[in-house]
Amino acid sequence: MLRSLKDLESYKVHATDGDIGKVTDFLFDDQHWTIRYLDTDTGGFWKSSGRVLISPISFQQADWATRKFHLSLTQEKVKNSPSIDMDKPVSRQYERDYSQYYGWPYYWGFGETMAWGVGIYPGSLAEIPAGDERGRSRAEIGDPHLRSAREVAGYHVHGSNGSIGHIADFIVDDETWAIRYLVIDTSNWWFGKKVLVSPHWTQKISWAENMIYINLTKEAIKNSPEWNPEALVNREYETRLYDYYGRPAYWPREDETLKEREKERITYHPPVM
Repeated sequence: MLRSLKDLESYKVHATDGDIGKVTDFLFDDQHWTIRYLDTDTGGFWKSSGRVLISPISFQQADWATRKFHLSLTQEKVKNSPSIDMDKPVSRQYERDYSQYYGWPYYWGFGETMAWGVGIYPGSLAEIPAGDERGRSRAEIGDPHLRSAREVAGYHVHGSNGSIGHIADFIVDDETWAIRYLVIDTSNWWFGKKVLVSPHWTQKISWAENMIYINLTKEAIKNSPEWNPEALVNREYETRLYDYYGRPAYWPREDETLKEREKERITYHPPVM
C-alpha cells in the first residue's frame, strides 16, 4: 500500500521485548529513491545522542492501527548497535559496520537493478544467512547518497519553464519502502493544488540550492490528474497519472521480478537477534 511519509512520523518502534522509541525522520538514497533507515529517538536512555538507525530489513511487521513498527530484534541488540552522530552525513563505512553488526549483506553491492540487492523487498536481504558474502566483495567505495526526508521536504521544484512549487511530502510503498511519488505543493502559483510526480522523472537535484529540477511544464502540472490527499493512492489513479505523462509504469517490471523470485524462493524466517 502507498502511504504518506509524514503520516509515518512519530510511529513507535517496538523490539521483541519492549519499546525502543519513536520515528523522527527517514533517510533515503537519491539513486534508488528508497528509504534505507528510520531515524529513531530512544529518549536518551541508550545512546549518548538518544538516536539509533533502524533498517526496514529488521521489520517483522507494521501495525498500522496502533502506529507501531515491530522488529525481529531485541532491545539489547539495538542498544549495542554502532553509534551514530546524526549531525554528520552517514558514511559508507558506518553502513558497512552496521550491516556487519546485524549479519546482513550490503544492499548496494548487487548491481543497480534492485533497490535491496537481491530483490525489491528489504526482507530479501534478511533471507540471506549471516556469513554469506554475496555483495560484500563488490561493495562500492564512495558516498552512500543518503538524504534526510525531513530536510528535503521544503525543497523547491523547478520545471522547464519556471517554478512549480515545493516538496510537501513523499508517498512510499509500505512493503518495498520505495518512494513512489513526490508531493508537490503548487500554492505559490496555482491555488494550493498538490500534485504527484515520480522521483525518477527528476533531472537533477541541487543540494547547494535546495532545488529539484524536473522536465515538466507548469501547464502539464496544472492539467495533471487531480490528487485527493484524503484518499489512498490506488492503481487506477497511478495508471491515469502515468498515461497522462506518457511514462512507462513501474509495476509491470516489478511484477515480473516477483514472478522470477517466486520460482526460486525458499521460505525463511529471520532469527530473533
